[in-house]
Amino acid sequence: MSTTTDEITTEALIADAAVLLDLESTGVARIRLNRPDAANGMSVPFLEALNAAILRCLEDQRVRAVLMTGEGKHFCAGGDIRDFASKGEGLPDYLRVATTLLQTAASGLMRLQAPVIAAVHGFAAGGGGLGLVCAADLVYAGESTKFMSAATRAGMAPDAGTSVTLSRIVGFRRAMEIVLADRVLTAQEALEDGLINWVVPDDRLVEEALAFARRIAAGPTLAYGEAKRLMWEGLDGTAEARMPDEARTVSRLSGTHDAREGLAAVIERREPRYEGR
Repeated sequence: MSTTTDEITTEALIADAAVLLDLESTGVARIRLNRPDAANGMSVPFLEALNAAILRCLEDQRVRAVLMTGEGKHFCAGGDIRDFASKGEGLPDYLRVATTLLQTAASGLMRLQAPVIAAVHGFAAGGGGLGLVCAADLVYAGESTKFMSAATRAGMAPDAGTSVTLSRIVGFRRAMEIVLADRVLTAQEALEDGLINWVVPDDRLVEEALAFARRIAAGPTLAYGEAKRLMWEGLDGTAEARMPDEARTVSRLSGTHDAREGLAAVIERREPRYEGR
């Protein structure tokens, strides 16, 4: 199934599932969390669908940027509490599967070559919702959006890698406050803390995030991918330890078409025409 709007065609790669995946002819893949009746709460089937969508983005060479959004009133309210409660004494085993899938999804978003932009509205809560925000490369939020950890409120602990990523993004003390004091952040507070990049009017959220994703998709894909990899891997080491990898990467990129095109565009004072190679 394909649709055409203003000469941009859209192909449905995953349809009729808990997570939908569409691919524009611009190279923008849109991952849409699709359990609106459950505030996009995470269950094992939902997480399996999310991982399938991320894997498709990894495998499809046409994908040059990823936009992640949530259907319904909320981006993602975290784990599906009703689903969890229904497991009774089997909950620990169920959560071992769920958390493994969630960790795989968060890691997959970080490791995708294509930059991942999250467009967040309503609540981004719990290890799931907040974890996806922390695993994205760049984040837009509607002005009424709220962020919270919510893990300790439910007698749980942070997951989706947020025990590391949250403190690296907002600082250790602020992360401890968010987790232990169960602090709810407004979009403006999240912006001031560095958790997100932009706050926009609610009714313009997807429009602005999609426009930015298209801009990224038109850029130097290989350079973006290597820059993203260096930045994420740099969280685990010192600047001195990362410098040799930086040097190798810059040298390797200099031989690509896009690097030569970028240099030529600067010299000729024109807009570059990147091809992702």
